[in-house]
Amino acid sequence: MMRSLIKNLICLTLFISAFTAAHAQSAEVNSAEVGFGLGTFNYTGDLVRFYNFKYSKPAATVFYKSNLSRVVSFRVSITGGQLGASEKPIDAFATQRDASFNIFLLEASTGVEYHFLNWRDPKRFIRFSPYLFGGVGIFSMSGVATKTADYSNVQAVIPFGGGIKYVYNPKWYFSLEFGVRKTFTDYLDNISDGDPRYKNYQYGNPNDNDNYYFLGVSITRTFYSIPCPSNPYK
Repeated sequence: MMRSLIKNLICLTLFISAFTAAHAQSAEVNSAEVGFGLGTFNYTGDLVRFYNFKYSKPAATVFYKSNLSRVVSFRVSITGGQLGASEKPIDAFATQRDASFNIFLLEASTGVEYHFLNWRDPKRFIRFSPYLFGGVGIFSMSGVATKTADYSNVQAVIPFGGGIKYVYNPKWYFSLEFGVRKTFTDYLDNISDGDPRYKNYQYGNPNDNDNYYFLGVSITRTFYSIPCPSNPYK
């Protein structure tokens, strides 16, 4: 099932890339963007139920964007960093379990970014623009953890979120972004289902999946490509 899901994600990525290339060839002015950002990963799951800045760990991202229009961009990104947390006791069971994890997570994703303001309009220069994004991706995890079940270290993920951009000039801008990563696994923290007959307490709720988050700032450089006019009499 996981191989089929990954295959479908790859096919979707190739389809979006082909659409982007076709659109770019017909655009009057094309632009591409490259950038990088620094921030933090965070987590919610069996050990920590709600977002807690205490468990923020360093992360970084690099990305490429192709502008489909003045408000819509196609984006591809690679994001990696540390992810971890310690048990936040909310009951006697959690106190006895006293679990923790610390892993390295690497994510590759693709998607679409929508800006609410036409900040690329040369006739009216806008300094700020909020935006939303969504897409699909995969991630791999490795690090300090003892497996209590058989599961794949490569999983699918749905990234979505939003942010705000500050336009320094038409070539450079800065962004503050918060993104949610919806996963389909309950083993980011290596805690999920277990046999309650054995009181080792190393199990959690198997009916909800773990999620992780990226909060960061980035800098982006825009490259413009202005096509030369063609001879209509050829």
